[in-house]
Amino acid sequence: MNPTIQFLSPIDGDMLHARDGLTTADGLEIDVQVSAPASHYLTINGIGANYDRGVFSGKVRLRQYANTITVHNCTTTETQSIRVFWLPNFAGHYRLSIDDNIWFLRDIYQQQDNYQSLFDNPYLGFLKQVHTAYGTKVHLNLFYQTEGFNLSQFPEHFKAEWQANADWLRLSFHAWGEFPDKPYQQAGYAQVAHDCAIVQEQIQRFAGEAVTGPITTLHWGEATVEGSRALRDAGYIGQLGYFNVDDALPPVSYYLSEQQRRHMKKRFVWHDNQENITFIRSSIVIDKTELPDIVPYLDSYADKPSGLPPFVDLLVHEQYFYPFYEAYQPDFRNRILTAVQWATDKGYAPAFLGDCLFAD
Repeated sequence: MNPTIQFLSPIDGDMLHARDGLTTADGLEIDVQVSAPASHYLTINGIGANYDRGVFSGKVRLRQYANTITVHNCTTTETQSIRVFWLPNFAGHYRLSIDDNIWFLRDIYQQQDNYQSLFDNPYLGFLKQVHTAYGTKVHLNLFYQTEGFNLSQFPEHFKAEWQANADWLRLSFHAWGEFPDKPYQQAGYAQVAHDCAIVQEQIQRFAGEAVTGPITTLHWGEATVEGSRALRDAGYIGQLGYFNVDDALPPVSYYLSEQQRRHMKKRFVWHDNQENITFIRSSIVIDKTELPDIVPYLDSYADKPSGLPPFVDLLVHEQYFYPFYEAYQPDFRNRILTAVQWATDKGYAPAFLGDCLFAD
């Protein structure tokens, strides 16, 4: 028998937050919308559904992190259920996430006898200035190696300082190196697991557990489902990308289908219940947006049906900081400060993404 019930909103895996309903003392009250033949009688979590203009609807209160919504068609005896999530700490927060990090670590390695602090490095020193001024939480995704350096060479004597700054600074795996492009687009479980484990081992060695977390951005954001499983099993249940669709831009969407990418463009966050992986969409790529365009770009979300992002991920890439880089951006600092100022002006509070994605 063909199913008669179709969930319209939310759908399986949706992660609901304060902007999706009414926050109450014991949960989040949301509106559930379902499609079914007009002549049928439906219940939503045991309560009779209302029907209006082709849509059945009813109120449901989400009281815990994971929640089941069950729709029963009393006319046909069909039952359909979905699993959705309540994120009480998600909406209204932002972070700065930076990809392709390795050159600042090479500089500290080369200058270890001269630097008294990690923040003597100009790049990391700037990021600390951003944190001091705005309270910004900063997440750095690391390569294992670059020309003349790999993470195994990084000294351990800064470890206490890493840990002393773990309240605002995080480190995670990004890729083995910058090239080749899209290194994990066709990679199996073993390759991603291997590269990730080595980077994580080095982070633990020189910086410690306190700077790690459950979120990463894979280089180019392209993976097979096996590759994403390897990240998940390494502890990265949250995986960030762009989820481009209906345009000529790179998808940066892991293994998600075109339909799932369209959903991510609207929702910014979604949990694949089958794989137990949460995907999060970045709000802007700062180095791809000219300085005068950053505020208009971020403001333009307000004109879309989904509105401003619930959680604002401000993403940029390390290499544009350096004058020796062929695509150096002299306004790199100002671009970051402009984006962070925008988030602050809009009332977003600094937070690590991992602290906003899971139950208390």
